[in-house]
Amino acid sequence: MEVLWLTEETVRSLLTMDEAIIAVEKAFQDHGMGQTQMPPKSYLYFSRYDGDLRTMPAYLEGQDLAGVKIVNVHPRNPEIGLPTVMALLVLNSSQTGAPLAIMGATYLTSMRTGAAGAVAARTLARQNSHVVGIIGAGVQARTQLLGLSRHFHIEQVIVSDSSLERAQSFKDDIRPYLNCDCLTTACPEDACQCDILVTTTPSRRPLVQDKWIRAGTHINAIGADARGKQELESSLTKRAKVVVDDLTQAVHSGEVNVPITEGLMAPQDIYAQIGEILTGKKEGRVSDEEITIFDSTGLAIQDVAAGNAVYKKALDTGLGMRLKLA
Repeated sequence: MEVLWLTEETVRSLLTMDEAIIAVEKAFQDHGMGQTQMPPKSYLYFSRYDGDLRTMPAYLEGQDLAGVKIVNVHPRNPEIGLPTVMALLVLNSSQTGAPLAIMGATYLTSMRTGAAGAVAARTLARQNSHVVGIIGAGVQARTQLLGLSRHFHIEQVIVSDSSLERAQSFKDDIRPYLNCDCLTTACPEDACQCDILVTTTPSRRPLVQDKWIRAGTHINAIGADARGKQELESSLTKRAKVVVDDLTQAVHSGEVNVPITEGLMAPQDIYAQIGEILTGKKEGRVSDEEITIFDSTGLAIQDVAAGNAVYKKALDTGLGMRLKLA
């Protein structure tokens, strides 16, 4: 028995944003049709190191894809030269359970999350959106903007980060694929003067005030992915149309988890799961004035779907290393 091993470098060479968007959108549609199995993330909390480790299994029944991702989130890692997020994905045969491929999934995680933001914004943002605001200039901010650039004509980006050096680095990195005006600022309010706002921080206190958000804004709330994390003021989340990737997971660990814990929202205040909109069960944006929020927690079905796209491409190109297991 053999398994295909794919390094981070190989995955990076194989997975494009357009391919990630196709895979993630199909996974969301399957979820919306009830054709997936996806237990909630299981967490191990390392409080002394301010980090956690998560396992994320999924089975996409319609596509017959299965696998599990192991991923950590350690915000202090950059201080010692490691990524905040590191991941490994195992794809399994649903017929036998045997592992088909093992791949580095750090880049894949960032790309599939950027793809999810792109799918959500295309569904929920005003189609004439031209200005993107970003709060948090880390790795995820880059793939979020890359995803958005596939669907919107972006004329201006306003990026806010507590480190102006990090914001400038972000500005330099987007130049190869996005020719637009890019402003850097330390003030998150400045970034809210936009059509589409993206928040990508690990914050446990609201960074975005309700009064800063203009009518018609769409928000991709990406950073809150564990209990207690929150980037948006609870009153803003309460008054907006909130669409989640998965209801159970969002209530536990998404942007809505704090407002719900505080009693300011109830799970029934959540408008829809993104898959319900993509499959036509519910409408997306219905007016140019409403404020919409996509609460992204990151789903295992996204990882398995994107990972399968990488695996198939690796088989076609002959990339990867065959490892004998038995």
